[in-house]
Amino acid sequence: MSTASSSSSTDWRAAARKPPAHRLNGKGDDSCRILTRLGIGLSVVVVACFIAMLAGLPNDHECPPGAKDWPAYNSTPLSKPVELDDGSTVYTIAVVTDLDHESMSKDEKNAWLSFTKYGILTVNKARSKASVEWYEDKTLKLKSTISSGGRSMELSDFKVFDGHLISVDDRTGILYRIVDNSAVPWVILNDGPGLYGKAFKGEWLAAKNGLLYVGGLGKEWTTTEGVFVNHNPMWIKVVSHTGYIRHVNWVDNYKKLRSAAGITDPGYMIFESGQWSDIHGKWFFLPRRASNEIYSEAADESKGTNLMLIADEHFKHVEVRKVGKLTPPRGFSAFQFIPGTNDELIVALKSEEKDGVPVASYITVFTVHGKVLMEETPLKGQFKFEGIEFV
Repeated sequence: MSTASSSSSTDWRAAARKPPAHRLNGKGDDSCRILTRLGIGLSVVVVACFIAMLAGLPNDHECPPGAKDWPAYNSTPLSKPVELDDGSTVYTIAVVTDLDHESMSKDEKNAWLSFTKYGILTVNKARSKASVEWYEDKTLKLKSTISSGGRSMELSDFKVFDGHLISVDDRTGILYRIVDNSAVPWVILNDGPGLYGKAFKGEWLAAKNGLLYVGGLGKEWTTTEGVFVNHNPMWIKVVSHTGYIRHVNWVDNYKKLRSAAGITDPGYMIFESGQWSDIHGKWFFLPRRASNEIYSEAADESKGTNLMLIADEHFKHVEVRKVGKLTPPRGFSAFQFIPGTNDELIVALKSEEKDGVPVASYITVFTVHGKVLMEETPLKGQFKFEGIEFV
């Protein structure tokens, strides 16, 4: 596993020394001029070095020194859609569970489980209707023996990245590669700016410019009564395909998103899904919950949303749209753009909980303008599914 990390910013401090006093008589004038020129020359060198060092820092399109010798990013999808004789298109999809406390194995000691369910998504030729059928006999059990505080494998999302199916455990902060039907630990993510031993509670995965973006709740960390603790869940992680990590402060970005939806302090917005669209050149978010009231763990379960937030790359403009009808106990937990639709169609999951216990999960399909092609359809069982991807 890679644990390399880089701070999102560097604190550069310049110390200026007061020059010693010189007598300005005789050759003293020449000495002063020489020292002045020397000082200017040194300043130029320092500035040049500073610029060079900044240029050497990694950005959204770069990896650490030596990256040219590493394998190239693999952008190949895991599968391709199939067009049927009637013009409809079928896709293979997978969804993954976050079982919270129930993830601990009842049969194995020191083992935690998550389950992946497979199905077929069909979109008609006119792109006006969609349907899903599940393989009832095709469920993959993913296991890990790595835990944090006695909890593990609470997988929050799926994303195809660098030719691998990636998932994130919101308890251990581990990014897993799903390899040969097994969960293989790849990268560990620390909380906030990456300076703490606590694991990052990753909730959503997105790919942009060959980099993996891992986001958290997007809300201030508070007590169960809403008392502020820190901004750690409002940082994101940007991970290269080689496992190099950058910790990026997204506090302002998250605040702009909720502000656009009319949420003001002490209100909040919780995110469990987000994607970048290369086609639109924009960020898309489907918030799980939102409220203009102070956070309360007891009341939060009825703050689900039907909102879609669309932001430009730098979050200077945010557009708010609505998807279908609002059912307060249900909130978005994951979504993906449907391949081959120019990022015009979205398949999404919604989850519902009562007293901290999963009640149901739902799948729905709609356009980026909010027109629903498939109403919220329950998945069988009480599993809480929090990730979906095309496989």
